[in-house]
Amino acid sequence: MKDITKTEKKGSQWIWFPGDFEIWLGNQFNNRRTERGAMFPPFWKQDSHWVTVEFSTTVDLAAPETITIVAEGSYNLMLDGKLQFGMPGSFVIPAGKHQLNIKVHNQQTPPALYIKGETVKTDSQWLVTYEDKIWIDENGVAHGSGIYMHAASWCFDDPTQGPSTFHLSRKPEKAMITEYIGKGMLVDFGKETFGYLTLKGVEGMGLLSVYYGESREEALDKNYCETLDKLVIMEETILSLADNVSKTRTPDYLLPNSKAFRFVYVVPEGDITLREIGMEYEFLPFDGSHSGAFVCDDEELNKIWRVGAYTMDLTTREFFMDGIKRDRWTWSGDAIQSYLMNYYLRFDTEAVKRTIRQLRGKDPVTAHVNTIMDYTFYWFKSVLDYYLFTGDIDFVREMYPKMQTLMSYCLGRVNDEGMAEGQPDDWIFVDWVDFPMHKRGILCFEQILFCKSLQTMSTCAALLRDHPLDNPPQGSITHEEYQRDASYYEDLAKSLHGKLKPTFWDDERQAFMHSIEDGQMNTMITKFPNMFAIIYDMVDEKDKKAILEHVMLNKEVEAITTPYMRFYELEALCQMGLQHTVLPEMKEYWGGMLKAGATTFWEKYVPSEHGTQHLSMYGRPYGKSLCHAWGASPVYLLGRFFLGVEPLRPGYQAFLVRPNLGGLRWMRGDVPTPFGKIHVDMDEHHITVESDGGEGVLQFNGHTYPIPSHQSVTINY
Repeated sequence: MKDITKTEKKGSQWIWFPGDFEIWLGNQFNNRRTERGAMFPPFWKQDSHWVTVEFSTTVDLAAPETITIVAEGSYNLMLDGKLQFGMPGSFVIPAGKHQLNIKVHNQQTPPALYIKGETVKTDSQWLVTYEDKIWIDENGVAHGSGIYMHAASWCFDDPTQGPSTFHLSRKPEKAMITEYIGKGMLVDFGKETFGYLTLKGVEGMGLLSVYYGESREEALDKNYCETLDKLVIMEETILSLADNVSKTRTPDYLLPNSKAFRFVYVVPEGDITLREIGMEYEFLPFDGSHSGAFVCDDEELNKIWRVGAYTMDLTTREFFMDGIKRDRWTWSGDAIQSYLMNYYLRFDTEAVKRTIRQLRGKDPVTAHVNTIMDYTFYWFKSVLDYYLFTGDIDFVREMYPKMQTLMSYCLGRVNDEGMAEGQPDDWIFVDWVDFPMHKRGILCFEQILFCKSLQTMSTCAALLRDHPLDNPPQGSITHEEYQRDASYYEDLAKSLHGKLKPTFWDDERQAFMHSIEDGQMNTMITKFPNMFAIIYDMVDEKDKKAILEHVMLNKEVEAITTPYMRFYELEALCQMGLQHTVLPEMKEYWGGMLKAGATTFWEKYVPSEHGTQHLSMYGRPYGKSLCHAWGASPVYLLGRFFLGVEPLRPGYQAFLVRPNLGGLRWMRGDVPTPFGKIHVDMDEHHITVESDGGEGVLQFNGHTYPIPSHQSVTINY
């Protein structure tokens, strides 16, 4: 496979219907989860790709041209409305202006097309449709048309390697420590990792049991470890019972499924012997020259950043997943944090787009994203976030029709007050909490996220209204429709925003209350709605300061124990300028995990838990994920609020640098952007900022300094 970190598109590209590759790949991805050797598919709707897709373009040739045609699927070719014989591998297009239409059918993988000629080449300017609105009259003339879109493409430019051949990269790695315990061999790879186990020097016949563990205790617990494999070693073949996959026997056997682990315990039955256990580490390549960086005078904080970066790399795969051991699924609430951390670490925009597309799926909408109301609201915001960091308006245009239908679903479920209220088939998540907190009725937290979603819809509609295509495909949303939507969603957002304080605000306690249940106010105060009111600017500065004092810094308010919501808690504190408070919080919380032996960051951390107690979750002794994407928050917090870099205009055309040492003596680091990097170097006496592009401003101590593109700016203070 070629280097998938490079996305320049020159010459012919494989093309397909937008979103279909991600839906197909996501179905493979999400169905790899197992629970003690049993398949464990997602419990939400899984869509399929369109099985027949029409690709079309218009050409105007000065001379006849021979094209090569390759497709993933069976296909036909139509020239100027006339069907051609068979499935030609090459075809001569006469000189002049012509219309090419190719229909590709494929039930197994997304219909995809590759055409190469001297001037005629498949690329993202081709149009595609799944053509569901055609009718034919009594004379055999076709009428009507589907909705046309520009084709999707990515890194596939080799006619022999279509989209269905996509796979991650691998490299061999060795275990660091090997022990013999009982009949088995226990190996330790030294840190959390992910890939395919390799059993080397297998001799004899019998049963080989493989027990994986993120901890030593889990790998040795044959009855309760979360993942395991069983292999039947026969004279000529090896059968993997978990996958029902049989392979010809070789001395070195590569297991057919990937797993997360640090420790592996392999126990033979029969006369089997084993020389060594290794692995093939599986990973999504990244461009190190275009990656974020952070280093400072505090070595513990440096390690927190490095472990956070490694946690992100492990959970960045075909898509951004939550945890690599247990769920191995795409979850919208986890993903939106992964996107933000990614913007400050690898800036892999393709991984963001793949995940957003996969999470949304196809119409009709029958449930919330991942069945979770709040995860639907995060999904809307993720599209606008992507535009802010990349400036890619084409992606917003692609996703907008799906934003419309998803929002239509949400609006169809609001109550008489226009508020989002959980229905019997909705999952209201918010967070995992260690204190009694009902999630029934009308939650203030959900209204704040819903209001942000409506604002996002209005903003995206206005953006697309102001960035029209020169030649929009047939069936595209019109300028007038975008204008109508911008006003419609703005009015809904203003209406809901106007109800937040009158409904949920407690003047005496200077905070938002939890919810309305059965017509009665639940007066519980939690951090969840209050910190999002700060982050999403749902209240003015006076109320933000009140929330800060009465909720965020109030020790009587229940503490958050998941990195998931600590992400937002510390973001809110940083937005209020409390980096001096956040720094020791990061060191205590994430540093606490490191002191407990973490090599990647966990799904949840409660400092009071000791020994193997911290490994349990969901009623299972090893249910907790010890490598969870939402655990890597410091990567985002340090880049966004300590180095202080953020885009002011889409794609960092204009950007702000507002650094804050937060108690450090010095720090320096890089933030990746579409044009390269922004480098920040700060100590107690000076600040230096250098940018590879864009026009920036440096703000410090109430003063503003311009940062010209490709120049270095230093101030002394």
